[in-house]
Amino acid sequence: MTNRYSRAALFAGAAFVFSASAAHADNAQPERDYLPSDIVVTGERDTGYDNRDGSTATKTPTPLIDVPQGVSFITEDQLEDQAIHQLGEALRYVPGISMETGEGHRDEVFIRGQETTADFYIDGLRDDAQYYRSLYNIERVEVLKGANALIFGRGAGGGAINRVAKRADLAGQAISGEASVDSFGAFALLADVNQPLSDGVALRVNGTYEEFDSHRDFYEGRFFGVSPTITAQLGPQTTLVASYTYDDDKRITDRGVPSVDDIGPLRGYDDTFFGDPDFNEAEAQVHIGRARIEHDFGSGLTANGTIQYADYDKVYANILPSGFDTAANTVFLGGYRDYTNRENWIGQGNLVWQTGGDTIESTLLLGFEASRQDTTNGRDTVSFTRAPGTDGLAPNETPLADTIFIPPYALNVGARLRDSQLDTLSFYVQEQLQIGNHIELVGGLRWDRFDLQTLDVTGGVSGDRVDEKVSPRLGLIVKPNRDLSIYASYAESFLPQAGDQFLLLSPTSTQFEPEKFTNYELGLKWAPLAKVLVTAAAFRLERSKTPFTDSMGVTTLTGKSRVDGFEIGAVGEITDFWKANLGYTYLDGELRTASSFGPAGQRLQQTPKHQVAAWNRFDVTQALGFGLGVIHQSDQYASFSNTVELPSYWRVDAAAYYTVNERLSVQLNIENLFDETYYPSAHGDDNIQPAEPFSARIGVRVEM
Repeated sequence: MTNRYSRAALFAGAAFVFSASAAHADNAQPERDYLPSDIVVTGERDTGYDNRDGSTATKTPTPLIDVPQGVSFITEDQLEDQAIHQLGEALRYVPGISMETGEGHRDEVFIRGQETTADFYIDGLRDDAQYYRSLYNIERVEVLKGANALIFGRGAGGGAINRVAKRADLAGQAISGEASVDSFGAFALLADVNQPLSDGVALRVNGTYEEFDSHRDFYEGRFFGVSPTITAQLGPQTTLVASYTYDDDKRITDRGVPSVDDIGPLRGYDDTFFGDPDFNEAEAQVHIGRARIEHDFGSGLTANGTIQYADYDKVYANILPSGFDTAANTVFLGGYRDYTNRENWIGQGNLVWQTGGDTIESTLLLGFEASRQDTTNGRDTVSFTRAPGTDGLAPNETPLADTIFIPPYALNVGARLRDSQLDTLSFYVQEQLQIGNHIELVGGLRWDRFDLQTLDVTGGVSGDRVDEKVSPRLGLIVKPNRDLSIYASYAESFLPQAGDQFLLLSPTSTQFEPEKFTNYELGLKWAPLAKVLVTAAAFRLERSKTPFTDSMGVTTLTGKSRVDGFEIGAVGEITDFWKANLGYTYLDGELRTASSFGPAGQRLQQTPKHQVAAWNRFDVTQALGFGLGVIHQSDQYASFSNTVELPSYWRVDAAAYYTVNERLSVQLNIENLFDETYYPSAHGDDNIQPAEPFSARIGVRVEM
């Protein structure tokens, strides 16, 4: 019945979307300068780092300065200035985020101390499979911080990462291309073509081909992506946007280096690959199709609806370091091959009604979302077949060397097979009330029905749990003037006990309600200049209802953790020649009670107390410019064990730009200018990723 319920809601959403296109209105709302249409590329380049659009955080046309929530963003211009093509590379320049290695095959991050592999979105719709995301078809990357289930639904305990996709533009033709190569031999080719097909229809095609290389032995890979999108003006008040994206990623799975004596990373082997290059490989093929319709009924009433289909086909295999014997100077190895097939259907509809006059203005949001997710996941394990005691070594033990010898091994096919079906249905309401010129209130509720059914095919154990949760959001904004907002906010989110990939419900987790995330925040946003936004926030993020199993084997939901933090940032065009995105975050996170993560008092894993991310572009003349970037993270623990420490580090990046003419420009980007040795991320205590040493990339950009 639940499946029929969710599918019926999907079809109802489609009917709502297309019925909106049939309506007509005589009175259109005046265009607001912070609407998402502002961010559509028109072919004109202004190397802007500023952004006024806060619509992702509210699903309504809201200026970013009026969003009661911490939001960081990186525009396409900044991405190009930094020569960044992958999401993980971009997020290193967002304070409050620390990177997980993602086992060498996926995007995985910590946001305000909360780990996630699934809180990724594209145009506000969930994109939750485990893979690496390219930015060739992306206009802007947004990080919305703090729990907020009202907008994003389950998960997003520490925040959500949204990519704003490029749209076809009706205004005119625009063609651009880019080619770059770095000092390791990695290169990237990108193309972006926008072509009006008629007065009311335009086509845009983005494509890329990229090959990977680095200082790590045997590491290589390639990425191919193409994304056509069509914008169609169906009437004076109705717009249809349809897109399709195909991404194909293939690369070596690199799990990094082990730790020494459970203290810190193994030093002196930053180039050594602790795997089998013939076995360690990750492949992902991703298809995402989406159609969105937007309609203005007039008199302040607008609607939009989106249907998205995504298909993910993923396989990765790895031999990896699992330990290090200091006395024998040997490395222990493990390994497996894992594959996942996933299909997602998502339907979402929003109705926005803006009313009022000079004294009171109201923006009311009514919306729904329904989704169906089908996932099959399997794993084949590796057994090392060398006889025990050969050369005095265990079957999975090998001497440490610049090139690791991999002992003989066999693959145990079918060691694990899991199947899951997830159906969700959500309804939400939000009111944004402006009282006079100085007070704004934001409040809303979201109801989620979450039905997860899983089957452990290998073990023959099934699980089924239905959760229904109501998540609130409250915010108060005080505006002494139009360029300054001071806010206080409260928001909640939840995560079912199956984890963020929802692959298996164990007999224990089936009994328990979801974990809860609660975010309290005080902050301000100030626009001292027309193209500059300064932000600051103090926050507390609490996680509760985490499982804890005591010495008697009894499991309860008594686990709690807390993160207290502060962040400050400035972004935009500070002077005619200086553009910048500057930020600092302080995080103090610990386990408040014993839980499945560890004993009370442990620091949260991979949550450095101090983070700095600063990128600057200085234009000396109209033709010549320079870039300078700094990243700092203080020491952090690789895991909840709080034994292996990733030391603090500073990284300095630089760039130079030269515009030959209005169509041709060249740039040089240098990463890790001072060739620092550091370890920015890990996956547990024995998979620690060494950072890339000094590297240079030169690129050429053509615009027509």
